[in-house]
Amino acid sequence: MSTSFDSALSLGTNSKPWIKAINYCLWALIIIVFAGPLIAIIVGAFSTNRDPSSLSLIPQQPSLENFSTALDRSVMLYLGNSLVVVGIGLLFQMLVSVFAAYALARKKFRGRGIAMLLVLATLMLPEEILAIPLSRVLSDVPFIGVNLINTLAGMIVPVIAWGFSILVMTEFMKEVPMELEEAAKIDGAGELRTFFSVILPTCTPALGVIGVFGFTMIWDQYLLPLIVASDSNMFTLPLALRSLRADPEVGLGVVLVGATLALLPSVIAFLCFQKSFMRGLASGAVKG
Repeated sequence: MSTSFDSALSLGTNSKPWIKAINYCLWALIIIVFAGPLIAIIVGAFSTNRDPSSLSLIPQQPSLENFSTALDRSVMLYLGNSLVVVGIGLLFQMLVSVFAAYALARKKFRGRGIAMLLVLATLMLPEEILAIPLSRVLSDVPFIGVNLINTLAGMIVPVIAWGFSILVMTEFMKEVPMELEEAAKIDGAGELRTFFSVILPTCTPALGVIGVFGFTMIWDQYLLPLIVASDSNMFTLPLALRSLRADPEVGLGVVLVGATLALLPSVIAFLCFQKSFMRGLASGAVKG
């Protein structure tokens, strides 16, 4: 694999020295462009400098003062709220996606095409258009009459179903051979056992894809917490960053501490789903 990778980058043994030099320079430039801001954020979190125009990639007078101030500003509470929302929301989102995709991909029923069209339509509506109707629904949930405003449940329920995840799982499940399902039924497997033992294991790459994208979608939510949270104790971390930035008593370093804490879970989630995510992307490319 490394030989193919080097050949794609023109870094093979037969490459001319000047070609190698150009490629190395290009890769160094790409690393600087993408890693530079990340390093600046992390270094700024440990810096006592309050001037936003003088961020550096090299730490100067490193200190934990910003972290102490961030703790006093309840940043860990906001981080905990975000983790609860993304943990429960992603779990239910993946469950809804796999079961909905199974019905759309493997079952034949009247109105299946309309159902797929409705799922696709949800991806075409901007969040700003849905903001006011969503706030009215969450303030008085139909049929049960519950007010979910200013609760974590109000941030979880709207993200339980996501059209993107359903479409990805549906396309992957369509590629599972019907012979596998028929063989399981001949062996006496029921509907649920066939689903969990045959269909779902073959869609592991797709689970990695919807896991990474679903985590990022929920974690980066800003408008939804802004609609739901009326009390600062219900703020998620992305929403709290705005409050920290607007606080004149809080320096840039404290905001960068919050930004660093907001980055870490996304990186950890990608590392956890990395193998399945890459296999899912590769499988989608081959099928395409």
